[in-house]
Amino acid sequence: MKKGWIAYPYVVWLIMFIFVPLLLIVFYSVIKTTDQGIVFTLEHFQRFFEPIYIMVLLRSLYLALISTVICLLLGYPLAMILASKDYRHKRVLLLLVVIPMWMNFLLRTYAWLTLLEKNGVINSFISFLGLPKMELLYNQGAVVLGMVYNFLPFMVLPIYSVLIKIDKSIIEAAEDLGANSRVVFRKVIFPLSLPGVVSGITMVYMPAVTTFVISRLLGGGQFTLIGNLIEQQFLYTGEWGFGSALSLIMMILILFSMAIMSKYEKENEGGGLF
Repeated sequence: MKKGWIAYPYVVWLIMFIFVPLLLIVFYSVIKTTDQGIVFTLEHFQRFFEPIYIMVLLRSLYLALISTVICLLLGYPLAMILASKDYRHKRVLLLLVVIPMWMNFLLRTYAWLTLLEKNGVINSFISFLGLPKMELLYNQGAVVLGMVYNFLPFMVLPIYSVLIKIDKSIIEAAEDLGANSRVVFRKVIFPLSLPGVVSGITMVYMPAVTTFVISRLLGGGQFTLIGNLIEQQFLYTGEWGFGSALSLIMMILILFSMAIMSKYEKENEGGGLF
């Protein structure tokens, strides 16, 4: 039996669940049903450039960028702690980072409703202190909080996997040459960890741009993101052509962003430490 036969089930899976759905999306994005039948059109793509939809895209990019920056600011120090040989409880901390990922994404988001709602845990504690209740739900802050909570592990784990593999002799050599901890981080650790940083940014930013569950639950439908817009076209308005066009545009933007990230990562690897 040839080894090539082993790949056939995987090829069939790719054709059925990736290639065929993509062809259908492309097909629906460039056709329109009229009295004369099905005709070719680019109307769905032209509609995307209307100001209202451009604003939805810009809002999605903006909130995803804020969430990614916060994840990086929180995730990098956490990854350094996990990679440190001096921290004794890093296995427990690593487990705490991973455990939320074992839960359903929707359940994790619903949990924040209980915490942030008007009579929720946080507001109940605020009231106990004699302070006025706060509007914590159905705003941009709640959406960003949900994104950071759900996507933070995707920033921590890639950076941690790179930091743990850094040759400690390089750091020791820099310290022997008189570099303090700040210089060692700036000249050695951070440049070597950039591949993990780039991977983490990619793994957080891309799903944050296209998310729709978080903005629908924690935003209360008041903040329509591009993911919500695509969902509405397929499930509520029945405009599959426009929804397919939006999906294709987002796929192109994501592939373009990934290509830029990949190119930057390769250039950084070839440039050395300094």
